[in-house]
Amino acid sequence: MGLDLDRFYRTLAEEASDAIIYADAEGLIRFWNRGAQRIFGFAADEAVGRSLDLIIPDKLRDRHWQGYRRVIATGTSRYGEGDLLSVPGLRKDGTRVSLEFTILPFRGADGRLQGIAAILRDVTARFEEMQKLRKELAARPRTA
Repeated sequence: MGLDLDRFYRTLAEEASDAIIYADAEGLIRFWNRGAQRIFGFAADEAVGRSLDLIIPDKLRDRHWQGYRRVIATGTSRYGEGDLLSVPGLRKDGTRVSLEFTILPFRGADGRLQGIAAILRDVTARFEEMQKLRKELAARPRTA
C-alpha cells in the first residue's frame, strides 16, 4: 500500500494551519488555503482572483509592489532561501495581524517566473507580548 503523493501534496497545501497563498505574476491570488481563511477571514471564493492588496495594509502597498514587480521581472529576490520575513497584514474585519513568512518563486517550463507562493504564520500574540515586555522594561527605573 503506497502513499498517493498527489493526494498527500494537495491535502498538505489545502489543509495546513499556516496560510499558503499563491499569486501570479500580476499579483492576483490564485491559491488560498484553509489556513489563509483562518488567519485573514476571507473564504477562498472571496480571495481567489483578487489582488494581494486584499491583505496588505494601505501604507505598505507601494513598497510591496515595487519589490514584487522587481522579483517577477528579474527572477531573483533579495531574500535567500528560507529567510523568514516579518510584516503586518490586514484581516477581513480591518484589524491588523503580525505575520512571519517565507516565499517560494514558481517558474514555468521556459524558466520565467510565473508567480510567488508564500507560507505565512500568524504571530500576533507573540508580537504583542514582546511589545508589552519592552514597554515594561523601558518603564523600569534604571539603577547605577
